[in-house]
Amino acid sequence: MAMLSNLAPIPELYVSYDSAQKLKIEAGNLMSWDLSERQVCDLELLMNGGFNPLKGFLGEADYTSVVETMRLADGALWPMPITLDVDEKFAESVEIGQDIALRDAEGVILATMTVTDSFTPNKAREAEMVFGADDDAHPAVNYLHNKAGKIYLGGPITGIQQPVHYDFRGRRDTPNELRAYFRKLGWRRIVAFQTRNPLHRAHQELTFRAAREAQANLLIHPVVGLTKPGDVDHFTRVRCYEAVLDQYPTATTTMSLLNLAMRMAGPREAVWHGLIRANHGCTHFIVGRDHAGPGKNSKSEDFYGPYDAQVLFKEHETEIGLEMVDFKHMVYVQEKAQYYPANEVPKGETVLDISGTELRRRLAEGLEIPEWFSFPQVVTELRRTRPARAKQGFTVFFTGLSGSGKSTIANALMVKLMEMGGRPVTLLDGDIVRKNLSSELGFSKEHRDLNIRRIGYVASEITKNGGIAICAPIAPYATTRRAVREDIEQFGAFLEIHVATSLEECERRDRKGLYKLAREGKIKEFTGISDPYDVPQDPELSVETENVDVDNCAHQVLLKLESMGLISG
Repeated sequence: MAMLSNLAPIPELYVSYDSAQKLKIEAGNLMSWDLSERQVCDLELLMNGGFNPLKGFLGEADYTSVVETMRLADGALWPMPITLDVDEKFAESVEIGQDIALRDAEGVILATMTVTDSFTPNKAREAEMVFGADDDAHPAVNYLHNKAGKIYLGGPITGIQQPVHYDFRGRRDTPNELRAYFRKLGWRRIVAFQTRNPLHRAHQELTFRAAREAQANLLIHPVVGLTKPGDVDHFTRVRCYEAVLDQYPTATTTMSLLNLAMRMAGPREAVWHGLIRANHGCTHFIVGRDHAGPGKNSKSEDFYGPYDAQVLFKEHETEIGLEMVDFKHMVYVQEKAQYYPANEVPKGETVLDISGTELRRRLAEGLEIPEWFSFPQVVTELRRTRPARAKQGFTVFFTGLSGSGKSTIANALMVKLMEMGGRPVTLLDGDIVRKNLSSELGFSKEHRDLNIRRIGYVASEITKNGGIAICAPIAPYATTRRAVREDIEQFGAFLEIHVATSLEECERRDRKGLYKLAREGKIKEFTGISDPYDVPQDPELSVETENVDVDNCAHQVLLKLESMGLISG
């Protein structure tokens, strides 16, 4: 009997072991690009066949075609631009036809790439077409405009070695390893479940039903690459998955981890996930409500309709090569003591549901999480990583013009928090940081940004380790403040406090005589005079310092911390 096409080996981009050893030595002399975390995820799936039929990072013709039509230039379905974004300086030093080495963060050469294209993308168009809106509230659009390099390089990849993962190695499988596993077990029909969240009882019910409906074995296939900022870290999630695996029949269920960098692109992402799962040997794929949606846009509306992803997937199902198992939202019916799809709830019955936001609130406040909602093992695991708010680290980030009173209030707050005790408190004041952390930096926009990013990095480490960081830089740019917020919110709460003292008042106070020098043109790029200050749009707190004493301002911050549950009343 011929091997089923979903289980036959698929092409990889790796060279043989012997060639790789030779190539490694030769690649050592090539110009090299250090890959970002997202690029490493993309490269791994290019090399191991997860992104089949791609042979490398997209050239301009393929990129344009994917953005505009969800297809490669040759007509093959592919909804997501897989691009190697680099800075202008690197792009200028590379010639078309040249080979470059691609290295991971440790400098290990993973692959070489022959550069066939170097082009400047229209990022606004990419955002509009791929993500549905050029709106920075979308994490991938924010990445596109504020983190990704300005130039894209395209060209075929020659794989030398896969990225090294030190965690959960036994749970990571390439597409061909999964196909071989399915062949060995005699599995013909395999339904994949995509997730970036811990599994609760509703997910278990949904996956059981999907496997029954498709009469298929189940592959739990969580993403452990990059997900949405603020998601539960993958270490905690995998421990949660392992804790509930014994709720599944071992003969018909397996779990494998996927090192994918998600884009949260809703409908297009669903099609992309389907193609990736088809490459991994699956025959069916669960597409749930708001699949891979990023939440709200800047007008506080959902980016995508709840079932847009299912509609787009259905249109392309034959080409994707997978059948969709579509699911409505699962809810718990109290009288029946079991889960139902929301649209099948018997009339007059009581529906119980806990949203992701509500779950996070209960975890943060140490409140009970009922057993009908989640497994005790999962809750225990989540509580280990996310203790109640009053025991977590957090960052208070003051921003305001020079002379607005940030440092004075920050100092008063530090003393009040130290008086309360319980957690170590660190003050990262602008001047202190300049002296100890950023002594070599000047005051250009680039250097000021770098200084704020350093403060953010230190604050995120303090927060991660359960301490309190108080920062008091000017931090004039909204995009930098947002980046710092994202870095810190992975580990704990972030409070932006706008010290809203007017420019006139700051100039009147001018203790250091800086405004005078700026007005005389002796200080270039001075915030508020010759350089802009982006007023925070929705800070957690705004404090006025004119005619208000420092003690009162610091006390307002304490009250805010208490209302957020970060300090116990």
